[in-house]
Amino acid sequence: MIPMTRPPRPKLTGRIFAYALVDVFGLFCVGIGASWFAAGKGAILTNFPSSAAEAVACTVGGIVVMLWAVSRILRELAKQAPEMQAKYDSYIATHHPDKLRPKPGPEQD
Repeated sequence: MIPMTRPPRPKLTGRIFAYALVDVFGLFCVGIGASWFAAGKGAILTNFPSSAAEAVACTVGGIVVMLWAVSRILRELAKQAPEMQAKYDSYIATHHPDKLRPKPGPEQD
């Protein structure tokens, strides 16, 4: 095994990538809705949004989609936590032995 020269990073899985694409879509919706408030008309898309109600719906909908996608990304990253913790402990032991966490065990008085 090749020794690590940098702290470990999470793996980019297909699910994380898909949720990131959904997050970008939500960001695009927020941008479309917010552009109406800045320009008074659809600045990104020609005829959308055409009213304040559409702009608010687009902006709020984009925020909801973004929050949903980010929560799913965090859930996927949490699934990698045990593996990441083991890799991080190995990295710290190799590069910063003075910073090792104490091993969990019975408390000593």
